[in-house]
Amino acid sequence: MAAGATIHTFTVTLADVDRGVYEDLSLRVARHPSETDVYMLTRVLAYCLEFGEGIAFTEGISATDEPAIVIRDATGALTGWIEVGAPDAARLHEGSMKAGRVAVYTHRDPAKLVANWDGKRIHRGDQIPVISFDRGFLEAASTGIERRNVLSISVMERHVYLEVNGQTFASDIHSVPAV
Repeated sequence: MAAGATIHTFTVTLADVDRGVYEDLSLRVARHPSETDVYMLTRVLAYCLEFGEGIAFTEGISATDEPAIVIRDATGALTGWIEVGAPDAARLHEGSMKAGRVAVYTHRDPAKLVANWDGKRIHRGDQIPVISFDRGFLEAASTGIERRNVLSISVMERHVYLEVNGQTFASDIHSVPAV
């Protein structure tokens, strides 16, 4: 955990109909002092939308050689490299060389993000989804974030319904290739 990090807890009811994932999760998320609520919520959503066996948060912003979220198989081998925010092309290239699945969840404009990678080398870049949400969704939902949070996340037909501490929000889930 990063020095000076604030711990936030999330009690999550996850119903991802698209993937057939139904779980009750209890997450402890260390929020780095430079991390915004919007970025932290993006991390939590990425974790939930990628949830599966072997998933874990890393040190996030504090880690320079790891993505925000990793997925490992039973042997400890890296199978998923999940970035959050606006990683550079070199990180995506590295992640794609190390893991079978790479994805980016962003709270920024995905078109601008992808344009920054134009012409840069990214291994299997056409297979890396850049996932985003409707404009204003994350900003609005993050206003309800507290130290202790109760979330309900439902996903159906690439649409997410999110309840944060009693407030309800909804968005389409958008995806474009990294290159």
